[in-house]
This record gives sequence, C-alpha cells and structure tokens, in this order.
Amino acid sequence: MLSLKKFIPGIAWFFLVLILLCLPGDALPKGESWMDAVMFDKWVHIGLFGVLGFLFMLPVGKAPFHKKQKLFLFVRIAVSVSIWGLALEFVQKYYIPGRSFDLFDWAADSIGALFAFITAAKLFLKTKAVQ
Repeated sequence: MLSLKKFIPGIAWFFLVLILLCLPGDALPKGESWMDAVMFDKWVHIGLFGVLGFLFMLPVGKAPFHKKQKLFLFVRIAVSVSIWGLALEFVQKYYIPGRSFDLFDWAADSIGALFAFITAAKLFLKTKAVQ
C-alpha cells in the first residue's frame, strides 16, 4: 500500500510552487526582451507543474496497482494539478500585490500536468510485447 512518506517529495514541491507563485510582483525579475520572445515564464509554469504532477504520480506508478487503477489515479492527479494551477491564478489576482490572473499561465500549468501524465503513462502503463 502507499504510505504518506512516499509522497513527501511531491508535497515539498507543492509548497515550493505555492511559495514561488505567491511572491509579490515586485519580487520577480523583470522580463528581458529575449525572455519574452521565448515565453520563458510559460516554460517555467510547464516545468513547475509537470514536476509537481510527476512527483505525485511516481509513487502511484511504483505501487502494485492494476494498470486500470493507475490510469485512473494518474488522470485524477493531472486534473488536480491543473485545478491547483487555476486556483493559484485566482490567488494571484485577488491576494498577491503586483500579480494578476493569466489564462495562459493556467494553460501552461495544464500542459505541464499533461506532460506528467504522458510520461507516467509511458513509464508505468507499458504493455508487454507478444513474442
């Protein structure tokens, strides 16, 4: 069975993401033109939320569950990570000085969750080839 201990890396990353996304706007570096050109901010969101999703999917993937059960849990984790990204956008809009709601940030968060899902599915839901 799964113990809470196996989720500690995911929980730690969850709080790191929370802290980073709740920094006031004036605490963030000002975007340089090249950073805007490559949409650096969106790549950061994809990375933060991709790692978050994967760190929660990893213990599930290693657990002795049936593939169907793992798939169900991977989907729930990915959706939860995406909803967490949306919730943080509202937190930024209403509670963090100098920050605002950005629909494209949420899209990037959701893409990160999708990447985590795809990675976990490829790693842990493989079917054995018929020989």
